[in-house]
Amino acid sequence: MIKIVGLGPGSSGDLTLKTLDIMKSAKKVYIRTFKHPNVEYIRNSGIEFETFDDMYDSAEDFDALYLEIATKVASEDNVVYAVPGHPLVAEKSVQHIIKICEENGKEYEIVTALSFIDAVVSAIKIDPITGLKIIDGLQLDTQEPDINVSNIVTQVYSPFIACDIKIKLMDYYDDEQEVYLIRAAGVEGLEKIEKMFLYEIDRADWVDYLTSLYIPPCTKNRKYNFNDLVSVMKTLRSEEGCPWDREQTHKSLERYLVEECYEVLDAIRKDDIDNLSEELGDVLLQVVFHSEIAREYDGFNIRDVVHGITKKMIDRHTHIFGEDKCETSGEVLSNWDKIKMKEKSQETYTQVLKDIPLSFPSLMRALKLQEKVKKVGFEFPHIEDTISKIQEEFEEVLKAHKNGNNKELEEEIGDLLFSVVNFSRFLSINPEICLTNTIEKFIKRFEYIENKVLESGKTLNEATLGEMDRLWNEAKGIKEGI
Repeated sequence: MIKIVGLGPGSSGDLTLKTLDIMKSAKKVYIRTFKHPNVEYIRNSGIEFETFDDMYDSAEDFDALYLEIATKVASEDNVVYAVPGHPLVAEKSVQHIIKICEENGKEYEIVTALSFIDAVVSAIKIDPITGLKIIDGLQLDTQEPDINVSNIVTQVYSPFIACDIKIKLMDYYDDEQEVYLIRAAGVEGLEKIEKMFLYEIDRADWVDYLTSLYIPPCTKNRKYNFNDLVSVMKTLRSEEGCPWDREQTHKSLERYLVEECYEVLDAIRKDDIDNLSEELGDVLLQVVFHSEIAREYDGFNIRDVVHGITKKMIDRHTHIFGEDKCETSGEVLSNWDKIKMKEKSQETYTQVLKDIPLSFPSLMRALKLQEKVKKVGFEFPHIEDTISKIQEEFEEVLKAHKNGNNKELEEEIGDLLFSVVNFSRFLSINPEICLTNTIEKFIKRFEYIENKVLESGKTLNEATLGEMDRLWNEAKGIKEGI
């Protein structure tokens, strides 16, 4: 039997009689650390014990340390293990002991005590029923605060750790968010509570192993999060919301989603990071907008969307979340395609080709299709073959034009464009980007023509084709950037 007891927040008056009786009658007592106000009182009560403080200096990290402590404690019989506060509140070593005992069929008993959370709640005078989240300050990479409720951040051991906690919290709060730094809550003579701004918490020289951080619900200077965006959209779509937003449907929003996606691409092409952030927000708004409409009419909501894409990423990365082995990007893509075909119940490759969206720009759809058929070996063996195909299709375009058959000409121009896409793909060049670059180049050269014509005192309508052609050739000779 292992008995695990709590020493309370730090005041000797918070030690329970049961805990003291158990420790006095125990064959052996371990206390995790001597650094707790009640430990001196326990020693003066005549209780003999050992601590694990000597292990702290040699441990690589706290996780490894707590597992090592737990392993030692769980290996013994009829032992008492004492920890600060409540055994089940912010005590990883206790969780390790419980797991080891349950795996090995060993008995254990948890003896309750006041936790430091009780002391903090009492010191700050808050009611947890209004919402309270407790976060391990050393786990902020995986534990996120909730800005809409009270948060208590534990393990603020030192100014150095406080600095790291501050930086991570600034992803969620304004740097002038009011917070309370609390040391030794409930311990007479040691308790210290100071209200300050978030950016100041690592400047307090009294921060130690008994320190926690309390953050009230954020009511001003909010850093809005995803839930806020969803809430705003619900408001806009409500009876008291915006007339325009309420009128929209999946169909009416089509053009905006396409436009926003292209604006994202434009920001990427211009390497405009600030604008990219804004444009990605616009795309995200469209996702939330469609999801809110669907919540009202179609039976799914934004949580379903997030769940679906997360599950898809896990299911299709079996080399990360499963047992498949993929060493190269090519193997990853091949595995992805196999999983995708299975998910969509696609038994033939023609079904894969038909699944390429009709709404894609034609150049993009042609490129996607050619990439698909390449994977099953339907591919010219040499790039020279693609060049010959372009020449062949061009001759057929000229022939159709000479015959004056517009229907045939339309078909042959399509074949020529398809062949040009294939040539581009062989060179790992995206034809959509090529054409976009050419359009931009055309606009720049035409701008040069217009400026020169206007400088001469004419309008474009007054300039001759010969004059404009001369200026065009002049523009071609000038380096890009005019």
